[in-house]
Amino acid sequence: MTSIRVEPNLQVLAWAVKRAGAHLQRKFPRLDRWLSGAEKPTLRQLEAFARAASVPFGYLFLSEPPEERLPMPHFRTVEGMPAESPSPDLLETVYIMQRRQAWMREYLIEQGHEALPFVGSVNVDSDPQEVSLQMRKVLGLNVEWAANLRRWTDALRFLQERAEAAGILVVTSSVVGNNTRRKLSVEEFRGFVLVDEYAPLVFINGADGKAAQMFTLAHELAHVWLGESAAFDLRNLQPATDKLEEACNRIAAEFLVPEDSLRTFWTEARRQSDSFQAIARRFKVSEIVAARRALDLQLITREDFFAFYEAYQRGEGKAPASGEEGGNFYATQTMRLGRRFAKTVIQAVREGALLYHEAYRLTGLYGRTFERFKEHLIGGLP
Repeated sequence: MTSIRVEPNLQVLAWAVKRAGAHLQRKFPRLDRWLSGAEKPTLRQLEAFARAASVPFGYLFLSEPPEERLPMPHFRTVEGMPAESPSPDLLETVYIMQRRQAWMREYLIEQGHEALPFVGSVNVDSDPQEVSLQMRKVLGLNVEWAANLRRWTDALRFLQERAEAAGILVVTSSVVGNNTRRKLSVEEFRGFVLVDEYAPLVFINGADGKAAQMFTLAHELAHVWLGESAAFDLRNLQPATDKLEEACNRIAAEFLVPEDSLRTFWTEARRQSDSFQAIARRFKVSEIVAARRALDLQLITREDFFAFYEAYQRGEGKAPASGEEGGNFYATQTMRLGRRFAKTVIQAVREGALLYHEAYRLTGLYGRTFERFKEHLIGGLP
């Protein structure tokens, strides 16, 4: 049966190769002959190709390549960049998050939860200081919250916890699902937001540095308050030329580095050998964000900023380490699923409101692995 030769649509086959990348040529040495029509793959070979290319097997027999689009705008920072199709990794990650969000929304409504009043409560013309004040109030934060925490990782984790306590799903991962061979690209996206009035979801690319993840999360929270879904790359932590993205960045900057706090701290920062590093340590942001904030508040000149920026680009600036946290598999799973989502799934299973096979599908954890994760999470809950 597996030696039967099949005839895929060559145009779709070429599309799948271009979509997945050059590694397929190494994995399938006869691929060029398939693409030219000189040779037909066997059924087993084509099934293996579909898996490697992350393409549904049936797609290879369509009359033409499918048009794949993200279900939200994808803002790219560099002007004039040609439009690119989203990678299979980004697409699949978004689809996984959409499935989880849809289940969460339905469950919350069934349980009698009300819509979150802060979702979409402001607009792009709102005063960033006022929006930041509202955000801190909802999240239960004071102005000096980050300065009171010693490490970037502590501040990032604390902000994630406060966002989840407010009803926002927060997910951090550097891979597609649990497939460690499919790494997510920071060049393509730092994060995305799926806005919903019951279960807003923010996704942070865990391959990024911790200080960059902090800014991404603040930027995503601004999207939630503005009520607009999006994906973005925030290259050099700067927004795309778009009114929505620029508003989100202004709000994120004020949220993380409040103007009044920075002006108060500025005299002390200037006495230190590296002013921007001092600001970065205090507010738990990157040195790029610290320098840009000082420029925007006219505390430094453009010449000062670009002198620092060029040195930073040469590698003189240091950022906190990247990568996912978690000393073991189950801690990492908590990040990849999001604690709020994982807790809710486990609660639904224990109540009999969710069947085990549905919980397995939602989490990507099966059998004993799911049970051990459940024990880990329950044991770690207050």
